[in-house]
Amino acid sequence: MTAVAKLNLVTVPMNQAPVQPSNDAELPLLELINVCKAYGEGSQKTSILKNINLSIKDGEFIAIVGFSGSGKTTLISTIAGLISADSGEVLKQGKPITAPGPDRGVVFQNYSLMPWLTVYENVALAVDQIFKDWPAGQRKAHTEKYVRMVNLGAAMDKKPAELSGGMRQRVNVARALAASPDILLLDEPLSALDALTRGNLQDEILSIWGQEKKTVILITNDVDEAIYMADRVIPLNPGPDATFGPDFHVTIERPRDRAALNHDPEFKRLRAEITKYLMDIGMAQAQVVKADKIVLPKVRPNTSNDWKLGLVKPEQDHIGKPRYLEFSQVSKSYPKPSGNGSIKVVDGFDLKMKKGEFISIIGHSGCGKSTVLSMAAGLTTLSEGGIILDNREVDSAGPDKGVVFQAPSLFPWLTAFENVMLGVDKVYPHASKSERADIVEYYLTRVGLADALRKKASDMSNGMRQRVGIARAFALSPKLLLLDEPFGMLDSLTRWELQEVLMEVWERTQVTAVVVTHDVDEAILLADRVIMMTNGPQAKIGKIQAIDLPRPRTRKALLEHDDYYVYRESILTFLTECDHTH
Repeated sequence: MTAVAKLNLVTVPMNQAPVQPSNDAELPLLELINVCKAYGEGSQKTSILKNINLSIKDGEFIAIVGFSGSGKTTLISTIAGLISADSGEVLKQGKPITAPGPDRGVVFQNYSLMPWLTVYENVALAVDQIFKDWPAGQRKAHTEKYVRMVNLGAAMDKKPAELSGGMRQRVNVARALAASPDILLLDEPLSALDALTRGNLQDEILSIWGQEKKTVILITNDVDEAIYMADRVIPLNPGPDATFGPDFHVTIERPRDRAALNHDPEFKRLRAEITKYLMDIGMAQAQVVKADKIVLPKVRPNTSNDWKLGLVKPEQDHIGKPRYLEFSQVSKSYPKPSGNGSIKVVDGFDLKMKKGEFISIIGHSGCGKSTVLSMAAGLTTLSEGGIILDNREVDSAGPDKGVVFQAPSLFPWLTAFENVMLGVDKVYPHASKSERADIVEYYLTRVGLADALRKKASDMSNGMRQRVGIARAFALSPKLLLLDEPFGMLDSLTRWELQEVLMEVWERTQVTAVVVTHDVDEAILLADRVIMMTNGPQAKIGKIQAIDLPRPRTRKALLEHDDYYVYRESILTFLTECDHTH
């Protein structure tokens, strides 16, 4: 790959000429000047966007990186003309945007398809409305062109209920493109998709962008996605009063290759610069709470082998004990929907873990990652083989196995304190009421919820609920901690924060832990070993990568370590090769 220009953090001048010559050659295609937007009235008024300035050339691909509550959707909706700014100007080729129009195609995170219409009919709905003067044959050909462009030709007559999440999002993209907009506005359209589907759709959007010469504004919380796709990456600092950070210009030659980027010094530098910037603004927002005033009582849970003896042992006794958790040729089969025979989802999963070890399981969707975790939790029966935890066979669920799912199953009418206490009451019935309260408060404070102990789950954000889920799992003092995509529903900043929280609490407890993830960086950051699964059905362990990086770990230190990109390439190469086996 050719050498690239030095990273430039200066905003593009507003009078820069567009790529394509036009009658308005001196004007940017899109311009936002001192745009402000607030919601509410009087004392309840909250400023979302403040003095937003942006200038975009015709044909440019812009990625805006923001986090939950930073005003990303408000920004996109303002450009789309769906809402009006309180002050400032939103101009397209020098003319004010005052309403929605077919010149701006919008794709939101949710699919918003008509469930009773087919793929073709959902796209045709837009085409027939916008191009009503065209002959029927021309409208039909135009609709089919864009359905095929997103690789849904074979699914043209299917209804949304018959499609995967990735396919439904493709319909959304086709519908937006079929309107022949000048500007394509993408509001986190890929965030709910698995890594493989997300990567494929990224490539399709880039291919369409290259063919159609559209101007694209992509909202994303994924730094890698932003660098891979865009000409320019612009952080949107968290609100209230959200403002833009500096422009990061991506001068890496196109077309870009994901595997090659891992070796590209400019990619590494951009990645580190943008990540550091986002983490710094995140730390400025975060309130750090110390939990040192609360001391864990010296009492062991009733799931411990020797709790009845009254022995008070340190939390980290016997760390490193071999074969503490053992998967012995574990397989799982499910009956075929037809009723004829069965499908083996996991085939011969064989692994031995030491006490206190942390492993990550990674692989494409459908490779049986969550099935392995569910069997280890005792929630799913085994078809073959066995699982041994601390010299006892796993044959049922129990509080000795703490589980954190992607969506924490809290009781919405209970407070954070009460949700955690439900489990603590079960495993510490022999402790005093004050000791149990100290356990609950200790872990909720450790995950940053000292000021929200009495807040109901129904009043919490997704990130706060997940913190309660993590606190609840640790408060049980389980022998085994199992995490199934625990941060998959969260934006990057919240995910990074909770990864740090998880590692900090894990360092203190050294609980044996298994995390299922599709995030390569998360897998490396958390684990001592990364277990890579082959594609299903009949998924097996394809490769095991030991992660020899010092602990305690931080994301910043990880990005600066010489071996980090070596580990990253090892895992990415495996996942790419699995993708090619389809």
